[in-house]
Amino acid sequence: MSRSTERQSSLRRGARAALLVAAATLLALSGPALAQTKARPWSDIGRSATPAEIKAWDIDVRADFKGLPAGSGSVAKGQEVWEGKCANCHGIFGESNEVFSPIVGGTTKDDVRTGRVANLLRADYPQRTTLMKVSQVSTLWDYINRAMPWNAPKSLSVEEVYSVVAYILHLGDVLPADFVLSERNMAEVQQRLPNRNGQATYKGLWELAGKPDVQGDPCLSNCRTASLDERSRLPEFARNAHGNLAEQNRVVGPFRGADTTKPPARDPLRLAAAAGTQAAVTQVHIGKGSALKPPVDIARDAACLACHAANRRLVGPSFREVAERYKSDPKAEDLLALKVRNGGQGNWGAMAMPSNAQLHDDDLRAVVRWILGGAR
Repeated sequence: MSRSTERQSSLRRGARAALLVAAATLLALSGPALAQTKARPWSDIGRSATPAEIKAWDIDVRADFKGLPAGSGSVAKGQEVWEGKCANCHGIFGESNEVFSPIVGGTTKDDVRTGRVANLLRADYPQRTTLMKVSQVSTLWDYINRAMPWNAPKSLSVEEVYSVVAYILHLGDVLPADFVLSERNMAEVQQRLPNRNGQATYKGLWELAGKPDVQGDPCLSNCRTASLDERSRLPEFARNAHGNLAEQNRVVGPFRGADTTKPPARDPLRLAAAAGTQAAVTQVHIGKGSALKPPVDIARDAACLACHAANRRLVGPSFREVAERYKSDPKAEDLLALKVRNGGQGNWGAMAMPSNAQLHDDDLRAVVRWILGGAR
C-alpha cells in the first residue's frame, strides 16, 4: 500500500471516529429532552396563564384569610345594604321566610365564648341557622362575595361585602354596633365565631404530608361503569311541597330544577340536559329587549318566579292577587311598571321586593301586562 493510500485510509478512519463522537455527544444531549417529550407529550400544547388571567379566576378566600381584598365595612353600612338588597329574602333581622333558612338565631354569648354551639347537640331544636353552622368567617365572606344577592350575584362592592358580614355578625351578638370589619381584623373576629371549634378537619384534606384519608384501587378489568339508571328523585309526597322547583332556581348557570307540577320524567338526565341548554340560550336576552319571548319566560329569567307564582303566594303575592288589586285602576300598567323597576316594601307586607334595573323597558312592560291579565 502506498503512503498516499495509507494517508487517505487514516483520514477516513479519523473522520468516522469524529462522526461517532459527534453523534454520541448529540444523543447524550438530546436524550433527556427526548425522554421528557415522550413522558409529557402535551408539553408543546397551550401556554402558561398570565398573572392577569390567574388573578381574574383566583377569587377564593382561604381559611387563613389569604385572598381577602383590602377594604373594610361597618355594621351601620351593612344594615343599609342588608335592608336594600338582602332583607327581601332573609328578613330584616335575618329570620328569613318559608323558602330560605334563617341566617341568625340559635347561638348564645356562651357559644361565642366557647366556640361551640350548644343547640347543635339538641335533637329537639327546630332548625339550624347559618350562624349555628358556619365555622369560618372567610367562608361567609367568600359565599356572599360570589353568590349574593340572589338576583344579581357578584354585584356587591368589597365594602358592601365586608359591611354585610359585619351586620350579620352583629345580629348574632358577635360584634358590637360600632364595629368596622376589615382584612386586618378578620382573624380576630374568627376567634368570636360561635361555631369556630365545631369544625371537623380531616387529615387527608388539611395536611399535605403523610397518607391521604381515602383509598382507591385502580380497576384493570371487569370494571363497573356508570349507568344512566343511577338517579335521584323526590318522593311523591314531597314533590311539590314548596311549589314548582323549575320556577324557583336563580338565573345563574344552565340547569333548572325539575318541574314538580308534573310526574317524574322517564329519562330525567336527558331532559335536564335539554332544559339546561334551552335555559342557557334564553338567558342571553336579559336586558336587551326580547319581545319575541313569552312574558312568563322573561319573568323566569329575571328571577320573578323565585318569589311569585301565578295563583298562590310564595315569598310575595301571587300574580293574580296583584291583578285583582289593580283591575279597576286605569293607570295600573304605569304604576306597576314603576314598582317592578324600583322595588319597594310595604304594599304586600314587610317583605321587600328588590329592584329590577337590569330589565329592558319592553320586557318589563310585557311582564306587567301579562301579570295584569291574570298571568295566563
